[in-house]
Amino acid sequence: MSILTYDTTLRDGAQGEKVSFSVDDKLMIVRKLDEVGIDYIEGGWSGSNPRDREFFQRLGELGLKHARLAAFGSTRYPKNKIDADPNVRCLIDAGTPVVTIFGKSWDLHTRRALKISEEENLVIIAETVKRLKDHGKEVIYDAEHFFDGYNSNAPFALRSLETAKKAGADTLVLCDTNGGTLTTKLVEIFEEVRRRFDGVIGIHTHNDCDLAVANSIAAVEHGATHVQGTINGYGERCGNANLCSIIPILELKLGHTTIGPERLALLTSAASYVSELANLALRNDAPFVGRSAFTHKGGVHVSAVLREAATYEHVSPEKVGNRRRVLISDLSGRSNIFYKLKEKGLSDKLSDAARRELLDRIKQLEYEGYELETAEGTFELLVRETLHPEHVFFELESFKIATEKKGHEGMRSTATMTLRANDGVHSATAAARGPVHAMDLCLRRCLSKLYPQIADIRLTDYKVRVLDSRRGTAARVRVLVEWSDSKRSWTTVGVSDNVLEASWNALVDSIRLELLRLAERDESVDKVVEDYCWGV
Repeated sequence: MSILTYDTTLRDGAQGEKVSFSVDDKLMIVRKLDEVGIDYIEGGWSGSNPRDREFFQRLGELGLKHARLAAFGSTRYPKNKIDADPNVRCLIDAGTPVVTIFGKSWDLHTRRALKISEEENLVIIAETVKRLKDHGKEVIYDAEHFFDGYNSNAPFALRSLETAKKAGADTLVLCDTNGGTLTTKLVEIFEEVRRRFDGVIGIHTHNDCDLAVANSIAAVEHGATHVQGTINGYGERCGNANLCSIIPILELKLGHTTIGPERLALLTSAASYVSELANLALRNDAPFVGRSAFTHKGGVHVSAVLREAATYEHVSPEKVGNRRRVLISDLSGRSNIFYKLKEKGLSDKLSDAARRELLDRIKQLEYEGYELETAEGTFELLVRETLHPEHVFFELESFKIATEKKGHEGMRSTATMTLRANDGVHSATAAARGPVHAMDLCLRRCLSKLYPQIADIRLTDYKVRVLDSRRGTAARVRVLVEWSDSKRSWTTVGVSDNVLEASWNALVDSIRLELLRLAERDESVDKVVEDYCWGV
């Protein structure tokens, strides 16, 4: 069965805490969702604020290939005549083929919020839907608080749907606006609505009971053919139903058609794209699209997955555009090591004995506080050092760091370093705003003549974590440093009770790793190493 997808990230999702999109952000997200194959994209409240007003004015820039854009608003205000209602006029003038309006289906809201009678509320619904239909719009009617309204006064809630339907609404959407409806009760009510109404019935759920996705799926299993939600579940309070979970469940578990299998492979990249524009980190443990969704750590799990992925993966990660990951830690088994070696193209270069020795070394490092789950660069370095123990590129003889602050000026750090390499001793001095940056500059200056290739890598992220906080400033710390050479990124780790020493260890590991990589494909580096080994 074909299920229509309706995205409200730009309106309902933007009501979530810390979520904010510029007009350009919204336009880019619309293009991305259109590429993914979403059927309806809700653009926002037409005319309600300058940002949404500009967004609708720029619709001509979009050139959508699949999605239909919807403007969102309410039924007319009780005090206004339909001809004079500014909200309805803005919806008509928005220039979208689809208009979504919400109306009251809960008698509590009719009495307390609108302060009108139930009959007056029904007239408002009918007049608004009819006016939009008279202007050629496809009308989606969101019955706000429908499930709460049904529980309070079922006849009135059903009459609100009937009124919208008779006035010409193309789709009736049942909204669990407060997110408090349990799945069994939602199904019971949805079945009753499905028996009474034909045509397209939709579902719109919130996640206040952590049931938004389950409730949406249950509604589809009982007759819903239109599902509303947001990318990554963004939304007010606890969020909206997460389309990044709903869509693959409908496609891969229930055999329905939403965006189709080819576009399903774009889902993970779309989730990351929207999270970047929202300036929010995508949850690692997000189902289907999270970085950890297909990540394996326990040695037993990895061993099984290597034989048959289905043993610990309910779907193939490639189907949703994700990938399998295996972590290295003190919980690792030999299967983890084998997998990572294969991933790095090194699987045929270590004997079984060497793998066991490497595993023991990893477990000891994890015990000391190293974290190799995220520091895959350090793991790769361990492997390459095991493969090439003869490669010694340089050794530290000494370094000194001094940090100075004068008056209201910012701090300034100066690093002085001496290294021994194949052609003798190299010394350098470098100054920077911080000690780590000064160390980085100084190390590169010492090595730049001998190994000019290291100029291509740069530090892109730096994190410090205290490992035993009870010891206060004497605590051991773990430093994670991310590097990039514009083609790939990797992370190295250092541990010490001195934050500068931990930073130095992570810094040096990244340089050594890059030199080991270069040595395998650059004869000049090999020559440098040979000369140094001979000198030693």
